[in-house]
Amino acid sequence: MSSQVRREAYLASCVEVVEQARREPGCLDFAIGADLVDPGRINIVERWDSRQSVETFRGDGPSGEQAASILAAAVAEYDVAESRSLT
Repeated sequence: MSSQVRREAYLASCVEVVEQARREPGCLDFAIGADLVDPGRINIVERWDSRQSVETFRGDGPSGEQAASILAAAVAEYDVAESRSLT
């Protein structure tokens, strides 16, 4: 199975996760999408109002099946003092 086919199958399995996250208290945004250049890469962007909100949502982390599909991950937390629209 090609990496692009595996990626599409994984993304299809994540629809419920995205819907659930967006319903969670404190979720400002949650998106999972295919990288436009690398067929084996998926980008996940999450915005939460607090660390407590994200930790409550994540619990013990991804299911065993999803965890087995993750080849590598990089997670970063940012503190934003101010934001403004660029439009």
